[in-house]
Amino acid sequence: MRAYPDRAGKWKISIDGGVEPLWNRNGRELFYRDGDKVLAVDVSARPSFSAGKPRVLFEGRYVRAQGSLPDYDVSPDGQRFLMLKSVEQPATQINVVLNWFEELKEKVPTGKK
Repeated sequence: MRAYPDRAGKWKISIDGGVEPLWNRNGRELFYRDGDKVLAVDVSARPSFSAGKPRVLFEGRYVRAQGSLPDYDVSPDGQRFLMLKSVEQPATQINVVLNWFEELKEKVPTGKK
């Protein structure tokens, strides 16, 4: 990890490695993946840079990115993750719903006409 715009500093976040780093939008937490684990590290840039101990948030078999960009995202509050899960067996049926918005309006009236 390097500070911006000064590229002089480097800090080790994980001793076990990791891929697909992603910042929490609050700027105080860094998420990354290590195998099937998703980890988080608390970070602070003031008065100088410091990083806490990595902690496992959850584990699971999720699709891994082929490139260098993360293949997942984090909600703005940093509490929920959107990840792709591979399917064990291929789908045998696909349902296509047409005019679903009209059906939704019938089932959940808004009071507007």
